[in-house]
Amino acid sequence: MLAPLSTVPVIPGSLVPLDYTKESTLSPQPTEAPTPPSLDFEGPGLFGPDTGLGMPTCLMCLCIRSSVYCDDSHIDKIPLLPKETAYFYARFNKIKHVKATDFANLRSLKVIDLTGNKISDVEDNALRDLPRLRELILSDNQLQALPELPTSLKSIDVRNNLLTSAGIHPGAFQDLSHLEFVYLSHNRLDYVPTPLPESLRVLHLQYNNIQSLHEDTFCNRHELSYLRRALEDIRLDGNPINLSHYAQAYVCLPRLPVGRML
Repeated sequence: MLAPLSTVPVIPGSLVPLDYTKESTLSPQPTEAPTPPSLDFEGPGLFGPDTGLGMPTCLMCLCIRSSVYCDDSHIDKIPLLPKETAYFYARFNKIKHVKATDFANLRSLKVIDLTGNKISDVEDNALRDLPRLRELILSDNQLQALPELPTSLKSIDVRNNLLTSAGIHPGAFQDLSHLEFVYLSHNRLDYVPTPLPESLRVLHLQYNNIQSLHEDTFCNRHELSYLRRALEDIRLDGNPINLSHYAQAYVCLPRLPVGRML
């Protein structure tokens, strides 16, 4: 006797509900892994421009707002600086030259301090077009000449270099109407760099090779009533000059220069 055939009951079409939907299992769809957030570690907005030395400026130096500190960083050239840099300090490094392109387009730059490097020359137009530069410090280097200076300058410190009188342009300070402080001690100057602006308050020239003064060095021999009231501090000690021989050179000053009078 044969077993009865198994049958699957068939629902008559007339009995299928109108909203009936056949169930089916969907195959899994491939999904993409989420893209991790990325940071531009070389972009100027984060760590400054790339120095070309394998890392951006603000990783090699310290950048705080508009100030860049590169002191004791063992660098031998000026790094590329962020455009908003206003205060730049690169003291005690191995920088030998300052090129015309080093500070190009840095129109916010107010202070440059390169004390204690090995700078022997600054290209003549490296600083000229910095409209807000007010303080330039190049002390303890090997400079023999000064570049052209911006008219905005208030203070220049070039102590302890190899500056000669031939290395300072005639009238280098004349048009600097904001200049108040000039530090040129411990160089090789033969005379006082003239003419000097009326704004000048401090002039340090000690330990050079200055041997004489002219009547017009500080005063105006054609105008006997002329007084230079702002210039209160002149240092000429350590020079081979005897100041007592040149009394007419400083009769217009509020104070006598410091130096040998005997």
